[in-house]
Amino acid sequence: MFRNALGKTFRFLGYTVQYGCIAHCAFEYLGGVVVCSGPSMEPTIQNSDIVFSENLSRHFYCIRKGDIVIAKSPNDPKSNICKRVIGLEGDKVCTSNPSDFLKSHSYVPKGHVWLEGDNLRNSTDSRCYGPVPYGLIRGRICFKVFTVPKIFALIHL
Repeated sequence: MFRNALGKTFRFLGYTVQYGCIAHCAFEYLGGVVVCSGPSMEPTIQNSDIVFSENLSRHFYCIRKGDIVIAKSPNDPKSNICKRVIGLEGDKVCTSNPSDFLKSHSYVPKGHVWLEGDNLRNSTDSRCYGPVPYGLIRGRICFKVFTVPKIFALIHL
């Protein structure tokens, strides 16, 4: 009886480890669902929108200008950011804020991308922390899964 219970326990642990490894690989290499928060990507992505992020593009270096990506924040590695790719390595980008009278430009260094939010007046992005290393990109947004209706977005729980 003890031997039977021990066998079932080890089988259960084995299946748990196997399925855990499969889930980890799926979320790390294939993609997953992400809840976006903050106003920096409005009106494209609203606060609390749920999107699907695929991770294969970053492994095959298929990120292009105009893509919306999820990346580790250069300021806080524990948090992720959702921004649009404005420039790839070697591209000339405008590094000043929209309200600046004199515009300044710079080139994106090798192995980096320039990320900006769609809501330029309310976005902390590459204009603040500079070019982002390509290795910080976690995935590319493919589509919205769910958009929170305006009536519910006004209610703060």
